[in-house]
Amino acid sequence: MKFLKLRSKSCVTKNIALIAILAVIASCGLPRSGPTKSEIFAGSVMEDGNAFVLIVDDRVNLVASVTPALNFSTGFRDASTIGSDTIRAGDILGLTIWENVRDPLLVPVGQNATVLEEVQVDDSGFIFVPYAGRIRAAGNTPDAIRRIITEKLEEQTPDPQVQVRRLAGDGATVSVVGAVGAQGVYAIERPTRMLSAMLARAGGVTVQPEIAQVTVMRGDHTGEIWFEDLYSNSSYNIALRAGDRIFVEKDTRSFTALGATGMQSRVAFESQTISAIEAIAQVGGLSTNLADPTGVFVFRNEPVEIAKKLVERDDLIGTQRVIYVLDLTETNGMFMARDFAIRDGDTVYVTEAPFSQFSKTISAVFGTLGSVNSATTLGE
Repeated sequence: MKFLKLRSKSCVTKNIALIAILAVIASCGLPRSGPTKSEIFAGSVMEDGNAFVLIVDDRVNLVASVTPALNFSTGFRDASTIGSDTIRAGDILGLTIWENVRDPLLVPVGQNATVLEEVQVDDSGFIFVPYAGRIRAAGNTPDAIRRIITEKLEEQTPDPQVQVRRLAGDGATVSVVGAVGAQGVYAIERPTRMLSAMLARAGGVTVQPEIAQVTVMRGDHTGEIWFEDLYSNSSYNIALRAGDRIFVEKDTRSFTALGATGMQSRVAFESQTISAIEAIAQVGGLSTNLADPTGVFVFRNEPVEIAKKLVERDDLIGTQRVIYVLDLTETNGMFMARDFAIRDGDTVYVTEAPFSQFSKTISAVFGTLGSVNSATTLGE
C-alpha cells in the first residue's frame, strides 16, 4: 500500500511538472516560420489593422490579375522607315567616273574610269570631288548627287558618266548593348532599318527569349517590349532612327517565397506571367510535414485604382496593403490559385498547419521531460 501511495505521489509530481512545462512553452512560444493564419487575419482593416485581407474568388482574380504590359507608344510604332537613299553627314560614298576622251580629267591613262572610294560626307554635309568642287550631299539621294557632279564636270569634259553609291557610314547609327551577341554601334542600312533586323545584326539575344526585354531609347522617350512580342506582333518591329539606343536585358522581376514551402528565398520570374500555383511549384511546392493548404497568402502593395475596385470603396488614398487568401482545399481552390497572377515584388507566404505546432509542442515537452527525468535520476 505504501508503495502505491508513493507511486501515485510520483505520478502527480510528474503531471504537475508536465503542466508547468506546457505553461512555460506556451508562454515562451515555439519556433515557427512566420505568423499564423489567425494572426494574419487579425491584421485586417476589419480588425483595426492596416491591410485588406481578401478571399480570392473570380471577381478578385479579374481585378487583381491585371499585369502591367510592355509596349511601344504610338510615336514609336507610327514612325516610317528611314529612306535608305537619303545621305547624311558622316555617310561614306563611293564614286565611279567614266570619261570617253583622249585627255581625261580624272581617269588614269590607259583606263576608262576612275574610282573614288570612301568619300565621307563632312559635318557640314559636303563632299569634295576634284574639278567639281564642294558638293552638297546631305539631304540628297545618290542619284541627285550624281546629277550635280555630272553637271559640274560637263563644263570641263564632254559627256562624263558618274555613279554614286552609299556605303556603310556613321551618318545614321544606333547603339546596341546588353544581352546580345555583339554589342556595338551599327549603321542603319537597307537590311537593318527595322528593330528585329538590327538585333539580328548584333548577334541576337543571349538570354532565354521568353524572359528577354528590349528597351529602345529615342531622345527623351523610352519604349519597352518583350523580345517574343517582337515576332508575334508586327507593330512592335519599329523603324529605327539615327541615335536610337537599344538595350536588351533579362527580366529582373521577382517574388519572395516564405513559410512552409520547399524553399524560402527570392525567386526570379521564369516566364512573362506566373500564377500562384506556378510560384509555389517553382519553390518546391508545399512542405508536406508543415504546410496548411488552407493558408496560402500573397502580400502585395496595390495601386489605389486597383484597391478601390477590389474593396469597392472610393475613399482610399495612395497605395494600399492587400493580403490575398488562397484556400487550396476549396472546391475551386486550385483553379483560383492557377488563375491568380503573381506580380513583381509579391510575397508568397504559406502558414504552418496547426498539427505541426502540436507536434512541435509534444516534441518539446517530451524532450524537456526526458531532461527533467535525467536530472532527477542523477540527483538520486
